[in-house]
Amino acid sequence: MKKFIVTTTINTPTLATLKFCKIAQEKNWTFVIVGDTKTPHETYEQLVKTYTPYIKYLNPQEQELLYPELSEIIGWKSIQRRNIGFVYAYQQGADIIATVDDDNIPYDNWGDDILIGQEKEVDLYENISSLYFDPISPTNHKDLWHRGYPIEYLPFKNNIEYKGKTKRKVLVQADFWDGDPDIDAICRLSKKPIVKFDKFDPFCSNQLSPFNSQNTFLAREVIPYYTVLPHIGRMDDIWGSYILQHYFPNSVIYNQATVYQDRNLQDLVTNLENEIIGYRNTYKLLLDLKNFENYLPEKTKIFWDTYKKQF
Repeated sequence: MKKFIVTTTINTPTLATLKFCKIAQEKNWTFVIVGDTKTPHETYEQLVKTYTPYIKYLNPQEQELLYPELSEIIGWKSIQRRNIGFVYAYQQGADIIATVDDDNIPYDNWGDDILIGQEKEVDLYENISSLYFDPISPTNHKDLWHRGYPIEYLPFKNNIEYKGKTKRKVLVQADFWDGDPDIDAICRLSKKPIVKFDKFDPFCSNQLSPFNSQNTFLAREVIPYYTVLPHIGRMDDIWGSYILQHYFPNSVIYNQATVYQDRNLQDLVTNLENEIIGYRNTYKLLLDLKNFENYLPEKTKIFWDTYKKQF
């Protein structure tokens, strides 16, 4: 089985990046690092020499050579360069792709409990007051909510019921994150939490629910239908997660935290501004998910068409 880790970065190698290099070497993954114009390229080329053959660094020149149309429509200085890593890993025969961020420090057990491709019996939850499920609701931090959960349903997000066990073919496994969790800007500005999630068994819902691109495992078959969409701010991976579920319903599970997020310095108000598109449109998108392209900006539609051509 071919296993790939994909990230993008503009930073010098972080603690998380260095740990993922060691994981790749010790647990037989290929770690694909997608560079940008500001990335210190020579530092990563040296990292490749140290960890050959487990590390692949895609510098800007190689990206433009391999994927000129995709590179152009994504643009530079963009975290959505990660999509090029997805395509590269897929073309190299990846069976599983783990998408990670360079500020999510993996625990020693990262990647040891991967359920991708298996039919597993997992806990099932349902929100009895909403069509949508917040994956943070069953945890010990239910006062928080996942980035991209439709804010229209925040007053009811914790009205959940445990429905027992269900069997699920796992195509997406979204592992949680201790530390600075993946919540939306309103939640982060008002609460500024640092968390430690209690351990839990894998769970799921038959309702639409958001997942992100910072510590998530993806089956090969879903990669042509999952992207971090450019030109839609901080809804990039979130709307991507909902679109994937349109094509592959009831395919997602959530698993206990396997990273600690030591969040890179960010302007929280800028984060808020970059999430406005979600506050305005996520609920509309979910109500009409089969026509999701109608809710994408024109450049994002062009990207989607270009991305699909890579497979």
